[in-house]
Amino acid sequence: MFEVLDYAFMQRALLAALLIGIAAPAVGIYLVQRRQALMGDGIGHVALTGVALGFWLSTNPVWMAVAVSAVGAVAMELLRSSGRARGDVALAMLFYGGMAGGVMIINLAPGGSTANLTSYLWGSVTTVSPEDITAILVLSGFVLAVCLGLRRQLFAVCQDEEFARVTGLPVRALNLLLAVTAAATVTVAMRVVGLLLVSALMVIPVVAAQQLTRGFAATLALAVLGGVLVSVSGTVTSYYQDVPPGATIVLIALGLFLLVSLLALPLSRRRAAAAERTPDGDVKAGRHLATEPDTVR
Repeated sequence: MFEVLDYAFMQRALLAALLIGIAAPAVGIYLVQRRQALMGDGIGHVALTGVALGFWLSTNPVWMAVAVSAVGAVAMELLRSSGRARGDVALAMLFYGGMAGGVMIINLAPGGSTANLTSYLWGSVTTVSPEDITAILVLSGFVLAVCLGLRRQLFAVCQDEEFARVTGLPVRALNLLLAVTAAATVTVAMRVVGLLLVSALMVIPVVAAQQLTRGFAATLALAVLGGVLVSVSGTVTSYYQDVPPGATIVLIALGLFLLVSLLALPLSRRRAAAAERTPDGDVKAGRHLATEPDTVR
């Protein structure tokens, strides 16, 4: 059963999967909160251009992808906040421009081929190198430091930007920081999950956790637990069954979501009944429970 740990490449792949399972839901909870669940997809397409540039310039594709995807994420956030382009328009530009740029550059590179991009698009457990592990460790540490260290401020901004601005929070700076953090998360996950599927690992565990929990801290903890479960189990399954790890991880995540949704049905019905009536039997009009982790100071 544990023979998978006898191979160095699988040790690296499992470590990467563990870190990805923690980091992706940690930033995904904020994207879901602000209704930007597809932002990871847009950044993933831009990161493809960074990977292609890495091949073209003969540099580390991971770090080049970090730089390019961070610039793309910041540009999208600036467009969204300035009102010059709606968020969905900016996201569409990231999708199409990033994909087209990546394919064009890799074909212009000496000896380049779109086949070189396959492991980055869909993930590959056998290609996680020691250099990739170093990059994943550094980037995961950055993502967790931001998502946990600034959780109150980020939650406030994602919940209500105007209120956060009134309280004195640097809303634009926090939005840009969240965009860069999302870009770092995408590049962390691309070696195992793949650029085209990473957004699912950022969103599905969070949505699944929301079926069972109501508070921010509990949702975050359960989402991270689910992210670790699906990423590690998907990586192990891909090794034994010789199937793509990214697709396997996403399918397991979807299965987990469906299972949790079925288990949460009785709980949601009880909550709905409790929300409709007071202890005296009176109907509560328009009341909902707050989900803030803490009061923002």
